[in-house]
Amino acid sequence: MSDFARSVSAALSLIADADAELLGIVMLSLRVSLMASILALLIGAPIGAWLAIAKFRGRQVVIVLTNALLGLPPVVVGLALYLLLSRSGPLGPAGLLFTPAAMVIAQTLLATPIVVALVHRPSSLLWMEYRDLARTDGLSYVRSIALLFALGRASLLTAFLAAFGRAIAEVGAIIIVGGNIRGYTRTMTTAIALETSKGELPLALGLGLILLALSVAVSTVAFLLVGRVGEK
Repeated sequence: MSDFARSVSAALSLIADADAELLGIVMLSLRVSLMASILALLIGAPIGAWLAIAKFRGRQVVIVLTNALLGLPPVVVGLALYLLLSRSGPLGPAGLLFTPAAMVIAQTLLATPIVVALVHRPSSLLWMEYRDLARTDGLSYVRSIALLFALGRASLLTAFLAAFGRAIAEVGAIIIVGGNIRGYTRTMTTAIALETSKGELPLALGLGLILLALSVAVSTVAFLLVGRVGEK
């Protein structure tokens, strides 16, 4: 049996015999990533829709900058957040550094531009179609955004899925602000990086298989939900 086959076999055995520590890592990853994805959707979706309907000087610059943030390096976000949350930083007294909360903030910062971009484009197309109707009814910005959300529910779900994929796969930023503390801030991605560096390939591979399975499961559920939304 090859080394790869043995590693896969050992990884499957670890998954089958998942202990409390492994389950804790998986649950923390899901909890942090889901919370960050929800926050990114709550922040980014209104911004994306607002950019689709608002008219102001510098609007195009804001749109370009928002799209540019899609390629924001995670380690830079982690470093900036570390400086803000460290004891000597302006947010140091909050005591958030090396906590799951700091990891949620980091993932939210990285996922929000994705939500803004994915909501803005379909919202712009919908606004072109329903703008005259909204103006005739005298809808405010808030009600206009609500209208776009009601018409573009599938795009909101797609944005959430993309945000979740970005969050759960993140390692650079959260390892800086979370510290990869065993039993507290260790997620699947940070554990994979650590175990690989230690040569513990079965555990790293097992976590990788779990991460892949979770990503596929979330994508499948989102795809089915999008299909149902599209049928209504």
